[in-house]
Amino acid sequence: MTGIIGIIQARTGSTRLPQKALADLAGAPFLARVIERMRYCETLDALVLATTAEPSDDPLADLAASLGAAVYRGAVDDVLDRFTQAARMADAALIVRITADDPFKDPAVTDRAVRLWLERPAELDYVSNTLKPTYPEGLDIEVFTREALERAWREARLPSEREHVTPYIWKHPDRFRVLNFEHSRDLSHLRWTVDYPADLEFARAVYARLYRPGEVFLMDDILRLLEAEPALAQINTGFQRNAGYMKSLAEDQRAREAPSEEEDNAQ
Repeated sequence: MTGIIGIIQARTGSTRLPQKALADLAGAPFLARVIERMRYCETLDALVLATTAEPSDDPLADLAASLGAAVYRGAVDDVLDRFTQAARMADAALIVRITADDPFKDPAVTDRAVRLWLERPAELDYVSNTLKPTYPEGLDIEVFTREALERAWREARLPSEREHVTPYIWKHPDRFRVLNFEHSRDLSHLRWTVDYPADLEFARAVYARLYRPGEVFLMDDILRLLEAEPALAQINTGFQRNAGYMKSLAEDQRAREAPSEEEDNAQ
């Protein structure tokens, strides 16, 4: 295995904001902006788009390929399998999970996570800033070894563990060596991800003020903007953090309560 690979998960079938990965953001598709920002990372060797085999995701695959990213296409709901197959295709040794609904992904934060692992590669399976959130939602980053991903792929069973890739890892610190890093200030109340129309409105407002071709604006630039224009932060307030994962936990409960195949056969 070789390489530190950023794997971007994206599909057009989002239930809360369909087609958001192709929505216009400062004159380019949303996904293109995510890829563009991740190109500024100093620690990534390559980028891979992990999307579905559904025909509706053909435009995503074509776009990523046109921008020089490799593409893997697989399962719709089993994102853990899709991720694992993409990592195998890329022969990744270390994986950086990148969610395509985060158009403010910060190359500096990403590099910090990778470097924390590189300082202690024999001691860590997983590094993130998500276990105790202190960064704005949308600047979440997770770094994990191929071995940890493969074990999760073999052992994870619950819907939330298959749909969200990493819960099996960080829910089992007895099986995986995990590290969380924090910001000096708690910024977890800030919402910089895109799940709803108001989030897209916020993203477009920020890009209109900060985006310049050939440059990358970072977290501190957005913070300074919000200090100068505090009304911007009010555009998309009131949404639950990690709402998609909370929904999956409800599906876990239904899966636990559903009769097993053996019980069905016994009836």
